[in-house]
Amino acid sequence: MTAHHSIFQAPAALTMNWLTALPRAWFQPCFIGLENVDLSKPALWVGNHTLYGLQDVPLLMQRLRQEGVMLRGLGDRGHFKVPLWGKALVRAGMVMASPQQCAELMARGEHILVFPGGGREVMRRKGEAYRLIWKQRTGFARMAIEHGYDILPFAALGADETLDILCDADDIMASRPWRYLSQRWPLAAMTRNGDMIPPLVKGLGPTLLPRPQRFYFGFGARIAPPRIAGSASEEILWALRQRVAASIEAQMELLQRVRAEDQPRWSRWRRYLTRQESSSAR
Repeated sequence: MTAHHSIFQAPAALTMNWLTALPRAWFQPCFIGLENVDLSKPALWVGNHTLYGLQDVPLLMQRLRQEGVMLRGLGDRGHFKVPLWGKALVRAGMVMASPQQCAELMARGEHILVFPGGGREVMRRKGEAYRLIWKQRTGFARMAIEHGYDILPFAALGADETLDILCDADDIMASRPWRYLSQRWPLAAMTRNGDMIPPLVKGLGPTLLPRPQRFYFGFGARIAPPRIAGSASEEILWALRQRVAASIEAQMELLQRVRAEDQPRWSRWRRYLTRQESSSAR
């Protein structure tokens, strides 16, 4: 994957505008506090991943491309095993997540996008909307400290409510077909103990069309990592991780308030189509 760094050419802002025109019209993204973000200095952008992860990320990237910033995403290795899909992500600027890839991007002064929750946060289960599911991961904090890279925390709101989860990984793994098949194939290993099982969902009515929830993005203040001589201790890594998570959660609370004030101004059709059809499914 390293070779892609030297040949990567960021897509033109006009191209990204065209590619995201329909979802932008459908979700009407709103960016809170972006005008206060210093985009002249590269950063490690750390945020919450939402259900499936494919609805809001392109809109964030498109908006930043308008400002002259091209986010280089660190993607789960599972993406690159899918024919055509992995190549498409590489063309969009993504590289396979690893310390080596991240270090190379930092050496080049790139703006880097990372979701510590990874695939597990994308494959959400019922009742997990907007939760940070980072497990014990501190890799992003270690990379920021080792390379003196600022962290720019952000939050995304809206995508977890566009679809209702009908059946999640817990349901699937408890089913009789799963138990039967798992006796014959290593399903647990293949799905990372269920972390990579996508939920079955529905959107508007019985369809897969996502409801037109408005998307909101909030941006926290830059966090400069502590300067450490030698390797950072687990205590230092965890403290930085917790500081970033707290900033993201604070942004999420702000976006909830912004949305509550904004909803009365939504068009009538948007208010109608985004009614909570099945809050228990989330």
